[in-house]
This record gives sequence, structure tokens and C-alpha cells, in this order.
Amino acid sequence: MIIKAMHEKGVRSEHAYTAAFVSIGMSVLAWAGSMSKEHAGVARADRWGIFVGEWAPTFFGLGLALSHYEMQEKS
Repeated sequence: MIIKAMHEKGVRSEHAYTAAFVSIGMSVLAWAGSMSKEHAGVARADRWGIFVGEWAPTFFGLGLALSHYEMQEKS
């Protein structure tokens, strides 16, 4: 039901896959940027990177679900 609604609004599997790869990149950038804050005494500055990194599996799952829906729609 959610996948059908997303598809009807124009969200495609490629969009979800792109969002997953972008979230991985953002996670790496946040982690790299947090290294300077760690030395400045800010404890656990890399938590944002970990949080953003956890988005990727969700986006990959949505991408797979949308891909299956798109294949069923073509049949």
C-alpha cells in the first residue's frame, strides 16, 4: 500500500537507490568532519554520521520494494 502510493507520487526505485548512496556519502563526510571535534573535547561527535549511515538500509529496502512493484506493473 505504501509502495503503491509512493509509486503513484512519482518515486521510483532509482530515487531510493540514489538516496541510499547519498546517505552513505553523507555518513562518511560527517564522520570525517567529526574527527576535528573529537580532538576539541566534544564527546561522540560522530553520532550524526552513524545516524545518517543507518538510513541507507531503509532506502535500499524501499528501492527493492519499488523495483518489484515496477516489474509487476510491467507484466
